[in-house]
Amino acid sequence: MFKAISNVIKWIGQHFMGMIFLLILFLVFSPNPTTPTNPANLQEIKLSGVIMDSDAVVKQIEEAQKDINIKGVLLTVNSPGGAVPPSIEISYAIKELKKHKPVIAYASGIMASGSYYSSIYANKIIANPGSIVGSIGVIMESLNIKELLDTIGVKPQIVQQGIYKQAGTPMREWTPKERAELEQLTLDTYNLFVGDVATARGLDINNSSAYADAHIFSAQRAMSVGLIDAVSIKSTAKRELQELAKVAKPQWKKRDKFQSFVEQFETKALSHIGGYLSSLKSIL
Repeated sequence: MFKAISNVIKWIGQHFMGMIFLLILFLVFSPNPTTPTNPANLQEIKLSGVIMDSDAVVKQIEEAQKDINIKGVLLTVNSPGGAVPPSIEISYAIKELKKHKPVIAYASGIMASGSYYSSIYANKIIANPGSIVGSIGVIMESLNIKELLDTIGVKPQIVQQGIYKQAGTPMREWTPKERAELEQLTLDTYNLFVGDVATARGLDINNSSAYADAHIFSAQRAMSVGLIDAVSIKSTAKRELQELAKVAKPQWKKRDKFQSFVEQFETKALSHIGGYLSSLKSIL
């Protein structure tokens, strides 16, 4: 008898990870018994983590736009920003979505830099009282590892055409011309950012130092300078969306469990990669 029990314990130990995997599969693919019979009419789209890629979020936005049953979208944001192009992709996708159905952006934690850019075209921006909003600015950085290379005896050999081809190189200190070139690039991106914010929010671009200039605001101060419309909690944002969408009985769309799990994994992986990479991309 003891041998039989021992064998069972041994088998469980050997197959424990497999059992956990099967349990996860069961939870992911099991039907939801509380799924409502009425089709969903409101949808929440989450923008979280460092923005290094926009495909997953833009796909959700486009699907919500095409779904005739969805009458309004809540964009829930908790992101410090990220790379310029994906932030703009999300921003303009929201701008297009707003032409068809109302969008409310809700700052649940951080709505800064690129994630604020992503939210500017929503019908309303509502921020949690404890959230951080703003940081309208652009940064580009690189290392100077020349002394390290000299110490270990490594000498780069480079062939190039174009005096700015090494602009931003980590192999040496930048030349004045290279620095000026990179400063102009960040200035162009900054002007684009500020211009879009001023247009979307109806702000005076000539007074941009009050709301841009990479200021980091509490929710209340962000409202005082016009970056957001209200300071409240998520339930308020949901009610506001319900009213804008003219939905009497809200039914929120439930994400597919497996798809949601995969997208969260991809987002976290990209965030970690983005955090460790030293790149010359302009960062919002």
